[in-house]
Amino acid sequence: MSDTIRSGWFVAQLRPHGLAQARVHLKRQGFETFSPVLLHQSRALSSKRNEERPLFPGYLFVNFDPNQFGWSAINSTRGVSRLVLNDPRRPRPLPDELIRALQNRCDPEKAYDDLAVGDRVRLVTGPFAELVTKIESLPSAERVGVLIDVMGREVRSSLPRAHVAKVTE
Repeated sequence: MSDTIRSGWFVAQLRPHGLAQARVHLKRQGFETFSPVLLHQSRALSSKRNEERPLFPGYLFVNFDPNQFGWSAINSTRGVSRLVLNDPRRPRPLPDELIRALQNRCDPEKAYDDLAVGDRVRLVTGPFAELVTKIESLPSAERVGVLIDVMGREVRSSLPRAHVAKVTE
């Protein structure tokens, strides 16, 4: 394993309600940020609404090169509490595979590119959570048509894409 420090993604802990402020000020300083979010369907008095919720509340990923001067300014950026580092003198970035996987899972444009009619999926939420079924159709960019076995009878249902996960077996 090489001892050289390279550019990569690091974790910043945020101040309470500091996400928007940290994004603005880090961007202004030239740092790239990533805050993974997932769509969550909330119900309020007979209406359903999709809202984005942070996957890691209170944290933000920041991309920088620790060999370049100026990265320590992140610690004094508005909205940021501190960088989470194992060694402040020689910071090590998070594995690229981890960030790539998070970006693919949480980016609505990329998250579901791998789904196709006939694929086996697991329902991740709702009354049939953990049920494995097949995709029957892809009616829109946001929906997945599945067949659910209910008491020996197959029932067609259309679900939000965020409610299914592809089974990789």
